[in-house]
Amino acid sequence: MPEQKKDRLHIRLHVYDEEIEVVINREDEEYYRSAAKLITERYNAYAQAYKGRKSDHTVALMTLIDITLMYQKERANNDTSPYDNVLAKLTSEIEEALGDEK
Repeated sequence: MPEQKKDRLHIRLHVYDEEIEVVINREDEEYYRSAAKLITERYNAYAQAYKGRKSDHTVALMTLIDITLMYQKERANNDTSPYDNVLAKLTSEIEEALGDEK
């Protein structure tokens, strides 16, 4: 149990206009801090663009959609299943061809 506590870290994140306290895995600290920075930057951009025309709630949702869209695009770029399928088919064909030669 003491080892688990050693791997955990209590930090404060500044997100837009709030301080948020979280307990995280020590190795994830950099990711949490960069996530808080990204959220703040994107929220500020939307808040400035829609000042007085959109509610804070709507600006927050627009920020969430923006960041999620970035995530989805990155996730699609890292999808290796089409390549895995082609490699599996090629491997199968190669193994068949080599099997026929024996």
